[in-house]
Amino acid sequence: MSTPPDPRVLFAAERTLLAWQRSSLALMGFGFVIERFSLFLSALRGEPENPGHHLFSLLVGVALILIGAGVALASSVSYRRFVSSLPSQDVSSGYLVGLGSLINLVVAAAGIALALYLLVGAL
Repeated sequence: MSTPPDPRVLFAAERTLLAWQRSSLALMGFGFVIERFSLFLSALRGEPENPGHHLFSLLVGVALILIGAGVALASSVSYRRFVSSLPSQDVSSGYLVGLGSLINLVVAAAGIALALYLLVGAL
C-alpha cells in the first residue's frame, strides 16, 4: 500500500533552506559591518587612514563573510541531497525545486566575491 503524496515535507525542507539562507546573509552582513566599523571610528576621530590599524577588523569581518558563504553552500548541498531522496510523488510537477538552492549558490558566490574585494582593497 502506497502512502499519499505529502508536499508538506518538501515545503518544510524549503523553509529550512530559507532559514539557513537568512542566517548566511546575516553573517555576511555582520562581517561587512565589522570590517567597515574601524574605518568609521577612525573617520570620527579624524585620524588618517592606517591600513595596519584596521587589520584585526578586516580579518574578523572577512572571516564572518566567508563563514556566511560556507553556510550558504553547505545548506544548498544539504537541501539538494534531501530533495533527491524524496519520492517523486511528493514533488509537484512543474515546481521549481532548485530555485532556492540556486539563490543560495548566488549568495555564496557574492559573499566570496565580497571577501576577495575587501582583501584586495586592503592590500
